[in-house]
Amino acid sequence: MAAAAPVVEGVAVKALQSVLHRVRQAAERSGRSGNDVRVVAVGKTKPISLIRQLYDAGHRCFGENYVQEFIDKAPQLPEDIQWHFIGHLQSNKAKSLLAAVPNLAMVEGVDNEKIANHLDRAVANIKRKPLKVLVQVNTSGETSKSGVDPSGCVELVKHVRMGCPNLEFSGLMTIGMADYSSTPENFKTLSNCKIEVCKAIGMTLDQCQLSMGMSGDFEQAIELGSTSVRIGSTIFGPREYPKKQ
Repeated sequence: MAAAAPVVEGVAVKALQSVLHRVRQAAERSGRSGNDVRVVAVGKTKPISLIRQLYDAGHRCFGENYVQEFIDKAPQLPEDIQWHFIGHLQSNKAKSLLAAVPNLAMVEGVDNEKIANHLDRAVANIKRKPLKVLVQVNTSGETSKSGVDPSGCVELVKHVRMGCPNLEFSGLMTIGMADYSSTPENFKTLSNCKIEVCKAIGMTLDQCQLSMGMSGDFEQAIELGSTSVRIGSTIFGPREYPKKQ
């Protein structure tokens, strides 16, 4: 495994402060306050010491993408962290994730009924409070992306709301295309899904969160209505993946 790059004291904290400033500016451009947008700092492949720096600076909302890495990290960090699991979760890993991370605040995102059912049973088995979930929508139509097709979004949300009493439907999430020039349409598609979902289940628009926007496009996402952005490399620096032997 390649050695991780040394952590430079304070660099991530300054990067986070810069991101929060940009978030506030984008929120104001959309007619909202910066407090209306949650910043999930995604520490995928990054050391615990770096996450701890941000925690010590006052940040509390963090995300991870890989179950095993998440299970290894979370118990070594403070219990008041609001953890988010981001992306496709294999149904056979739902139980182990919930057992290892009791302070898991949200799963972004549920993309089919099977994983919804597994999460629902796992929450019931460990007798924790209902788990907040976002339904993941594949707004770009890319086969490499997880997520329910926009046309099936309402039905999946209804299943979570009606068939999974231990889950709390909190909103929708998407991952835009790699070509950032095309993401406005992805974001607008998710906003349209939100309108359809809220109408179908009797939820007010302000109750339904939209998680869209990452390091390359979060300002645009906020301007188009995002209430939660997932920022990794802009805060933590480039990902550090093990080199194949």
